[in-house]
Amino acid sequence: MNDDRDWVIDVSAYDLPRYIAVEGPIGVGKTTLTKNLARTFNYETLLERAEDNPFLERFYLNESNTALPTQLFFLFQRVQQINALRQADLFQPVRVADFLIEKDQLFAEHTLDAEELNLYKQVYEKLTIDAPRPDLVIYLQAPADVLLERIQRRGINSEQNITYDYLHKLNEAYTRFFHFYEASPLLIVNAADIDWVNNANDYRNLVDYMLNIKNGRHYYNPQPLLLGA
Repeated sequence: MNDDRDWVIDVSAYDLPRYIAVEGPIGVGKTTLTKNLARTFNYETLLERAEDNPFLERFYLNESNTALPTQLFFLFQRVQQINALRQADLFQPVRVADFLIEKDQLFAEHTLDAEELNLYKQVYEKLTIDAPRPDLVIYLQAPADVLLERIQRRGINSEQNITYDYLHKLNEAYTRFFHFYEASPLLIVNAADIDWVNNANDYRNLVDYMLNIKNGRHYYNPQPLLLGA
Protein backbone atom coordinates (compact mmCIF):
# COMPACT_ATOMS: atom_id res chain seq x y z
CA MET A 1 0.00 0.00 0.00
CA ASN A 2 1.30 3.44 -0.91
CA ASP A 3 1.85 5.80 1.98
CA ASP A 4 0.67 9.37 1.32
CA ARG A 5 3.69 10.58 3.26
CA ASP A 6 5.86 9.33 0.40
CA TRP A 7 4.27 11.55 -2.21
CA VAL A 8 6.59 14.25 -3.55
CA ILE A 9 5.19 17.71 -4.23
CA ASP A 10 6.33 19.57 -7.32
CA VAL A 11 7.90 22.60 -5.64
CA SER A 12 7.66 24.62 -8.84
CA ALA A 13 3.85 24.46 -8.62
CA TYR A 14 3.68 26.16 -5.21
CA ASP A 15 5.06 29.23 -3.52
CA LEU A 16 6.66 27.09 -0.82
CA PRO A 17 8.82 28.30 2.07
CA ARG A 18 12.39 27.55 1.08
CA TYR A 19 13.64 27.14 4.64
CA ILE A 20 11.39 25.53 7.27
CA ALA A 21 12.30 25.06 10.94
CA VAL A 22 10.35 22.58 13.07
CA GLU A 23 10.50 23.15 16.83
CA GLY A 24 9.05 21.81 20.05
CA PRO A 25 9.97 19.89 23.20
CA ILE A 26 11.56 16.45 23.24
CA GLY A 27 9.11 13.69 22.34
CA VAL A 28 6.73 15.88 20.34
CA GLY A 29 7.78 14.43 16.96
CA LYS A 30 9.77 17.25 15.38
CA THR A 31 12.50 15.10 13.82
CA THR A 32 9.99 12.67 12.31
CA LEU A 33 7.95 15.54 10.87
CA THR A 34 11.13 17.17 9.56
CA LYS A 35 12.12 14.01 7.70
CA ASN A 36 8.60 13.54 6.32
CA LEU A 37 8.47 17.13 5.04
CA ALA A 38 11.90 16.78 3.47
CA ARG A 39 10.73 13.68 1.62
CA THR A 40 7.45 15.29 0.53
CA PHE A 41 9.05 18.51 -0.73
CA ASN A 42 12.30 16.89 -1.85
CA TYR A 43 14.18 19.16 0.56
CA GLU A 44 17.53 18.77 2.24
CA THR A 45 17.50 18.23 6.02
CA LEU A 46 19.41 19.96 8.80
CA LEU A 47 19.09 17.77 11.88
CA GLU A 48 19.99 18.26 15.51
CA ARG A 49 22.44 15.54 16.55
CA ALA A 50 21.52 15.04 20.19
CA GLU A 51 23.13 11.60 20.23
CA ASP A 52 26.54 13.24 19.72
CA ASN A 53 26.32 15.19 22.98
CA PRO A 54 28.39 13.26 25.57
CA PHE A 55 26.84 15.19 28.47
CA LEU A 56 23.18 14.64 27.65
CA GLU A 57 22.56 11.35 29.48
CA ARG A 58 24.22 12.71 32.63
CA PHE A 59 22.14 15.88 32.29
CA TYR A 60 18.90 13.88 32.41
CA LEU A 61 20.19 12.11 35.51
CA ASN A 62 21.14 15.34 37.29
CA GLU A 63 20.40 18.63 35.55
CA SER A 64 22.39 20.87 37.86
CA ASN A 65 25.70 19.01 37.52
CA THR A 66 26.02 19.03 33.74
CA ALA A 67 23.64 21.74 32.49
CA LEU A 68 26.35 24.14 31.38
CA PRO A 69 28.56 21.72 29.36
CA THR A 70 25.43 20.17 27.85
CA GLN A 71 24.18 23.55 26.71
CA LEU A 72 27.55 24.75 25.43
CA PHE A 73 28.06 21.55 23.45
CA PHE A 74 24.73 22.05 21.67
CA LEU A 75 25.54 25.70 21.03
CA PHE A 76 28.94 24.93 19.48
CA GLN A 77 27.46 22.06 17.48
CA ARG A 78 24.74 24.22 15.93
CA VAL A 79 27.14 27.06 15.17
CA GLN A 80 29.45 24.59 13.41
CA GLN A 81 26.54 23.22 11.38
CA ILE A 82 25.41 26.68 10.29
CA ASN A 83 28.94 27.88 9.49
CA ALA A 84 29.63 24.75 7.43
CA LEU A 85 26.49 25.34 5.42
CA ARG A 86 27.35 28.99 4.93
CA GLN A 87 30.84 28.16 3.69
CA ALA A 88 29.45 25.61 1.25
CA ASP A 89 26.75 28.06 0.16
CA LEU A 90 24.13 25.40 0.77
CA PHE A 91 21.41 27.68 2.02
CA GLN A 92 20.45 28.45 -1.56
CA PRO A 93 18.66 25.09 -1.99
CA VAL A 94 15.46 24.36 -0.08
CA ARG A 95 15.73 22.65 3.30
CA VAL A 96 13.95 21.81 6.54
CA ALA A 97 15.55 21.74 10.00
CA ASP A 98 14.45 20.16 13.28
CA PHE A 99 15.77 23.03 15.38
CA LEU A 100 15.78 26.81 15.57
CA ILE A 101 19.11 28.31 16.68
CA GLU A 102 17.36 30.92 18.83
CA LYS A 103 15.95 28.18 21.05
CA ASP A 104 19.40 27.59 22.53
CA GLN A 105 18.91 30.59 24.78
CA LEU A 106 15.49 29.24 25.77
CA PHE A 107 17.14 26.08 27.08
CA ALA A 108 19.94 28.04 28.72
CA GLU A 109 17.49 30.19 30.65
CA HIS A 110 15.54 27.08 31.60
CA THR A 111 18.45 24.95 32.86
CA LEU A 112 21.30 27.22 34.01
CA ASP A 113 21.71 29.08 37.27
CA ALA A 114 22.41 32.83 37.24
CA GLU A 115 26.22 32.57 37.10
CA GLU A 116 26.18 29.83 34.45
CA LEU A 117 23.67 31.78 32.37
CA ASN A 118 25.89 34.86 32.51
CA LEU A 119 28.86 32.82 31.27
CA TYR A 120 26.75 31.20 28.56
CA LYS A 121 25.58 34.62 27.31
CA GLN A 122 29.18 35.86 27.17
CA VAL A 123 30.15 32.86 25.04
CA TYR A 124 27.07 33.26 22.83
CA GLU A 125 27.85 36.92 22.19
CA LYS A 126 31.43 36.11 21.15
CA LEU A 127 30.36 33.58 18.54
CA THR A 128 29.58 34.57 14.99
CA ILE A 129 26.06 33.25 14.48
CA ASP A 130 24.71 34.28 11.11
CA ALA A 131 21.78 31.90 10.97
CA PRO A 132 19.31 32.39 8.13
CA ARG A 133 15.77 33.38 9.02
CA PRO A 134 13.27 30.58 8.33
CA ASP A 135 10.50 31.26 5.85
CA LEU A 136 8.22 29.22 8.14
CA VAL A 137 8.55 27.97 11.72
CA ILE A 138 6.37 25.05 12.83
CA TYR A 139 6.02 24.85 16.61
CA LEU A 140 4.68 21.49 17.84
CA GLN A 141 2.88 21.40 21.19
CA ALA A 142 1.77 18.51 23.42
CA PRO A 143 1.08 18.18 27.17
CA ALA A 144 3.86 16.88 29.39
CA ASP A 145 2.09 13.57 30.06
CA VAL A 146 1.81 12.91 26.32
CA LEU A 147 5.48 13.74 25.81
CA LEU A 148 6.53 11.48 28.69
CA GLU A 149 4.48 8.57 27.34
CA ARG A 150 6.02 8.95 23.89
CA ILE A 151 9.54 9.18 25.31
CA GLN A 152 9.02 6.04 27.37
CA ARG A 153 7.48 4.20 24.43
CA ARG A 154 10.38 4.88 22.06
CA GLY A 155 12.77 3.52 24.68
CA ILE A 156 15.98 5.49 24.11
CA ASN A 157 18.13 4.69 27.15
CA SER A 158 19.52 8.19 27.65
CA GLU A 159 15.99 9.64 27.80
CA GLN A 160 14.44 7.30 30.35
CA ASN A 161 15.38 9.53 33.29
CA ILE A 162 13.42 12.51 31.92
CA THR A 163 10.73 13.50 34.39
CA TYR A 164 7.24 14.93 34.06
CA ASP A 165 8.33 18.05 35.98
CA TYR A 166 11.18 18.68 33.54
CA LEU A 167 8.83 18.37 30.56
CA HIS A 168 6.20 20.59 32.18
CA LYS A 169 8.74 23.35 32.80
CA LEU A 170 10.14 22.92 29.31
CA ASN A 171 6.65 23.33 27.84
CA GLU A 172 6.22 26.56 29.81
CA ALA A 173 9.54 27.87 28.48
CA TYR A 174 8.54 27.09 24.90
CA THR A 175 5.16 28.78 25.40
CA ARG A 176 6.84 31.95 26.66
CA PHE A 177 9.36 31.92 23.83
CA PHE A 178 6.84 31.56 21.02
CA HIS A 179 4.36 33.96 22.61
CA PHE A 180 6.78 36.74 21.63
CA TYR A 181 8.22 35.16 18.45
CA GLU A 182 7.69 37.33 15.37
CA ALA A 183 10.82 36.76 13.29
CA SER A 184 9.12 34.38 10.81
CA PRO A 185 5.65 33.16 9.89
CA LEU A 186 4.63 30.75 12.65
CA LEU A 187 2.40 27.67 12.60
CA ILE A 188 1.50 26.39 16.08
CA VAL A 189 0.36 22.77 15.93
CA ASN A 190 -1.49 20.84 18.62
CA ALA A 191 0.43 17.59 18.18
CA ALA A 192 -1.28 15.67 20.99
CA ASP A 193 -3.98 14.16 18.76
CA ILE A 194 -2.04 13.97 15.49
CA ASP A 195 -0.17 10.83 14.46
CA TRP A 196 1.92 11.63 11.39
CA VAL A 197 4.02 8.53 12.08
CA ASN A 198 1.24 5.94 11.59
CA ASN A 199 -1.60 7.95 10.03
CA ALA A 200 -0.85 9.26 6.54
CA ASN A 201 -4.14 11.17 6.45
CA ASP A 202 -3.14 13.15 9.56
CA TYR A 203 0.11 14.05 7.87
CA ARG A 204 -1.49 15.02 4.56
CA ASN A 205 -4.05 17.27 6.28
CA LEU A 206 -1.27 19.08 8.12
CA VAL A 207 0.71 19.61 4.91
CA ASP A 208 -2.39 20.87 3.08
CA TYR A 209 -2.95 23.43 5.84
CA MET A 210 0.71 24.44 5.82
CA LEU A 211 0.71 25.11 2.07
CA ASN A 212 -1.67 28.03 2.56
CA ILE A 213 0.49 29.92 5.08
CA LYS A 214 2.25 33.00 3.75
CA ASN A 215 2.70 35.21 6.81
CA GLY A 216 1.56 35.85 10.36
CA ARG A 217 0.67 33.42 13.16
CA HIS A 218 -1.55 30.39 12.58
CA TYR A 219 -2.96 27.60 14.76
CA TYR A 220 -3.61 24.03 13.67
CA ASN A 221 -5.78 22.26 16.20
CA PRO A 222 -7.60 19.32 14.61
CA GLN A 223 -10.16 17.58 16.76
CA PRO A 224 -10.01 13.78 17.10
CA LEU A 225 -12.73 11.94 15.24
CA LEU A 226 -15.41 10.66 17.62
CA LEU A 227 -16.79 7.16 17.01
CA GLY A 228 -20.37 7.28 15.82
CA ALA A 229 -20.17 10.94 14.83
